[in-house]
Amino acid sequence: MTELGEGRRKLPGSCRLYLITPPALEPARFADQLAAALDAGDVACVQLRLKDVDDDAIRRAVERLLPVTAARDVALVLNDRPDLAAATGCDGVHVGQQDASYDRARAALGPTAIVGVTCHASPHLAIEASEQGADYVAFGAFFPSATKAAKHHASVDILRWWSTIMTVPCVAIGGITAANCGPLVEAGADFLAVIGAVWSHPDGPAGGVKALNAAIAAAPKPAA
Repeated sequence: MTELGEGRRKLPGSCRLYLITPPALEPARFADQLAAALDAGDVACVQLRLKDVDDDAIRRAVERLLPVTAARDVALVLNDRPDLAAATGCDGVHVGQQDASYDRARAALGPTAIVGVTCHASPHLAIEASEQGADYVAFGAFFPSATKAAKHHASVDILRWWSTIMTVPCVAIGGITAANCGPLVEAGADFLAVIGAVWSHPDGPAGGVKALNAAIAAAPKPAA
């Protein structure tokens, strides 16, 4: 089992889901959808990523969603905002290159919280984040996405390179579905970050989680 908060891969070749929320949601309704998704199969982490909302809306969302994730032993991390992650009791924060620095995030959340860093397709940024103490690095985008126009495009080669030489887990992101995730698993991704493949799945969020877990299980494993 790969633990985000430990910054180390325990089982070579393991790969788990990392769910990202839609950019807009109604907390009470989404809490039910989230519970259904988490109850459907293995999920390591949920990232709350809301766009164009005020701080109170983020606080209300965390208040509603944190009990859902905590009851299932799934980490809840907040996008962009170390201050609000600390204030609301989230398990950690994810920061991009234009957001708060790793040092600021770690100072706000303390030594045991999860701090993940977007590294696009840059080995330099990933090594730098790893050396600073990041619990995971995120690479992407690997495929086109309807959720977000990607400015950076990553090759599976960066996952293969990273998993061969580094112990800090890596997250693959960008247009990932059950149909296309196999090469990312084979290349050594520790986590697959998904949005539409779960929340827009024709069989609902539970169907999305089941389909992705089945695809991960069926994918070739990284070479030892």
